[in-house]
Order: sequence, then structure tokens, then C-alpha cells
Amino acid sequence: MTDGRWVIDGATVDSISKVLPFVLAARAQMFPKLEGTAMPTDLAAFEATYINGPGRFLLARDEGEVVGVIGYVPDDRRFPALPYLGLRVVEVVRLFVLPQYRGAGLASALYQTLQQQAEEQGVEVMYLHTHPFLPGAQAFWERQGFELIAQDPDPLWRTLHMERVLTGPGGV
Repeated sequence: MTDGRWVIDGATVDSISKVLPFVLAARAQMFPKLEGTAMPTDLAAFEATYINGPGRFLLARDEGEVVGVIGYVPDDRRFPALPYLGLRVVEVVRLFVLPQYRGAGLASALYQTLQQQAEEQGVEVMYLHTHPFLPGAQAFWERQGFELIAQDPDPLWRTLHMERVLTGPGGV
């Protein structure tokens, strides 16, 4: 997908060397409490997870430079209280957009492209979690059609669990 300012396409083996530093820098900025922790499994095994595996990862480039990313991985049931037994569910992960591209529709374009791919793969539910301390996150996801289904009571993260049931090809 292109809109004249950026191009959105799937991650490739050749793009990993640009995508990983972008994601790690964005993660460190958004979640400074995670500084010094191990690299998340999906990033450590990026090629196996997103390129050769069941996940999907998109990047937006402007003049060849990464300016935004998003991905999904199959639901791993790490939140067992969520009601997804018997459904094809993916977890939306790693939405990061450079500050100067925020408010221009890039995050929405990334998500819409990812949702289209999920529908083509027969995904029935897109799940994600976010946090109230991320400015505008819950409102953004609600504009994309997600609904809040639970909030964790822990005082530090107060994780918001959200879902979008898909009704397109393969959806319920």
C-alpha cells in the first residue's frame, strides 16, 4: 500500500537489519521500565516468527527509511482467561510510528493492511493489549473497531485487553 508519503509492505529477510533496531528503539522509548530485559522471543526469532512462520509483520517506509511497523502473531494463550478456545485468533503486536508521522493516518493504514492480511488468512478474532499510560492508545484502537474486554487490576501496568471480531472473508 502506498499513499505518496510512505509505502507499506511486508518484512523480508533483507529488511530485518532496519526493522529490528527501529522496533527496539521504539520499545525502549515507550517502555523504559523494560530497559535491560531480554529481547522478546518474537524479535529474537524474527525471521522464524514473521517471515517463515505464522506471524505477519509490516513496515512503512518513507524514502527507504522505516517510519512505522506493526505485526501479529498467533494467540499463545498466555492470557488463559480470554475466551478464545476453538477460534483462529491473532495478537496484534509492535505498532510503532515515528512521532513526526503520527496524526497523518499511518498507524491506521498499517493496521488496516494488517487486518486485510488477517482476513485473507481466515483469522476470526484480532486481540491486543495496551496500557492506559500510553497516550491515545485505547482511543486509537477503539477507532479501529476494537472493544475493551477486560482490564488487569495490577497497579503498575493496568493492562487493557481488547478485541475485534472479524466479519470479512474467513471471519465469524
